[in-house]
Amino acid sequence: MRLYTNREDFYNDLCEVIRLFVPTATVELSDAPGAFARETDPMSVQSADALRVMVWREGSVHCAAADFVQGGQTHSYTYKNSFSDVQYYSYSEQDPLGGSFPIVGFGEDEYLREKRYQKRCAKIAAFRTLRMAYPMTPLPWGSLTGIRPTRLLRDLEDSYGKNGALSLMANEFDVSEEKLALAERIVGVQRPILTPADSGNIDIYIGIPFCRTRCLYCSFASELRTRRTDMAGYLAALKKDIRKGAALVRELGLNVRACYVGGGTPTILTEEELADLLGFAASTYGFGEGMEFTVEAGRPDTITEGKLNIMKNSGVTRISVNPQTMNDRTLIAVGRDHTARDIELCFLKAREIGFDSINMDLIAGLPGETAEDMRRTVEAVEKLGPDCLTVHTLAIKRSSRLHEQLPRYQLPPVAEVEKMIAIGAKAAEDMGMAPYYMYRQKYMAGNMENVGYSKPDKICLYNIDMMEDCLSILAHGAGAMTKRVFPDGHRIERVPNPKDIATYIAKIDKVDEDRVKLFHAE
Repeated sequence: MRLYTNREDFYNDLCEVIRLFVPTATVELSDAPGAFARETDPMSVQSADALRVMVWREGSVHCAAADFVQGGQTHSYTYKNSFSDVQYYSYSEQDPLGGSFPIVGFGEDEYLREKRYQKRCAKIAAFRTLRMAYPMTPLPWGSLTGIRPTRLLRDLEDSYGKNGALSLMANEFDVSEEKLALAERIVGVQRPILTPADSGNIDIYIGIPFCRTRCLYCSFASELRTRRTDMAGYLAALKKDIRKGAALVRELGLNVRACYVGGGTPTILTEEELADLLGFAASTYGFGEGMEFTVEAGRPDTITEGKLNIMKNSGVTRISVNPQTMNDRTLIAVGRDHTARDIELCFLKAREIGFDSINMDLIAGLPGETAEDMRRTVEAVEKLGPDCLTVHTLAIKRSSRLHEQLPRYQLPPVAEVEKMIAIGAKAAEDMGMAPYYMYRQKYMAGNMENVGYSKPDKICLYNIDMMEDCLSILAHGAGAMTKRVFPDGHRIERVPNPKDIATYIAKIDKVDEDRVKLFHAE
């Protein structure tokens, strides 16, 4: 698809809107005679599809017009908004919600405010034009392309009250009634749990970017652990990283609210390695009794009774045992090296050892699956009775094997995926759970979402803190991302760790310097 616009700086944002309708679109930014003159006839284009988006201002009114040419037919839409009597929320440039409605203030100069207003107009015009051309495309989240719709709704509620926020989400962002109700419910659950950025709390993340096998749909920066893997070298570097982070936390006088050990697959570690790492982290940071301490145990093919006992004795309060599906043929197809029975045995052993907070992850839309497959999966999960259930929608990430080999796999149609999600949601409700956090990803089937459900007393604080960007997170490990949420709760800055293992090990001191500067910045 060709894109013509007088605001080339909006290219990435407009591409995200285009991919709501055509997920695999390659978008070429091009010049064309007359393309930047709104008063001219729709552009003459030789290619099959072309979108023109023009942005301008008429006094205090911000304007955007979009024309989409497809097969000789043109669709057009013009959007105008003065923004004169409304203040909008301002996100940092690094926030994934870039392009959402800004609120005047928080130190932004006039140029940045203008840019945000114009970007929103451009996205709305492009979205509503493309919707005419693709009327059958499911767009439950409207023009929203960010990953945190609940954060946006909460901030709008704070500014305009609940009714004003719901009106903006429905009428400006074109969010469906069903998704708006879901977001509203999650915001209600989160409000009593959220802690302000200036509360003196911080979360800790520890990453183990290694796996036993690589799943078909995986796009994470993780490596396979083999006999040649220098795990001792990585763990030594990780402990150095943790030691430096703990020193910074003590210097700042912060309290650790939650610690999350993720991956990859943390339980790829041997029993000796796992015991050493968890004990080191707990003693170095001085984890308090009763603090939330999660280990993403994940795959049952890496979990032993010994590892479960080690986690329990190390103070871990919450684990994940993630089946993704309880259908053996699908597990084989997606590269999981275990069976549904392995999942059941692992879960039951964790219960026997004393874990009373266990999460399970499911994925709707896996290759070859149907709604009936999802129904069989949730029936098996309900018999086990987890405390939390996360229902993901399959996302076809560009760096995954699934994307590379897509023609080989039969993916369920969007309508079937929607049924799967509904089956998962009902199962969670039947087990006494409520939705408590949500996020969206690029390239998701049907432009849907991932939702975490939990029993009332088993909500994962880290998941809320991380997804809602409400609390700073100090992150350790290759590919991990440290994030500081400044006291006003709106300014967010990040320090990434290198994804490459060798580079991470070599640059720990430099990363620590950057983190120290970040947390001492005004």
